[in-house]
Amino acid sequence: MLLRNGLEPWHLLIVALVVIMVFGSKKLPDMARSLGKSARILKSEAKAK
Repeated sequence: MLLRNGLEPWHLLIVALVVIMVFGSKKLPDMARSLGKSARILKSEAKAK
């Protein structure tokens, strides 16, 4: 069953595998950490306004 935007769960799995192959598994924790920091900053800025 397709979702309205055309994404299925296996699409996300393929995207994750491609990201791991492109960036390598050693850089992923650092990327996730910086993404988390950015999300926290964005959330705090959104609350401030």
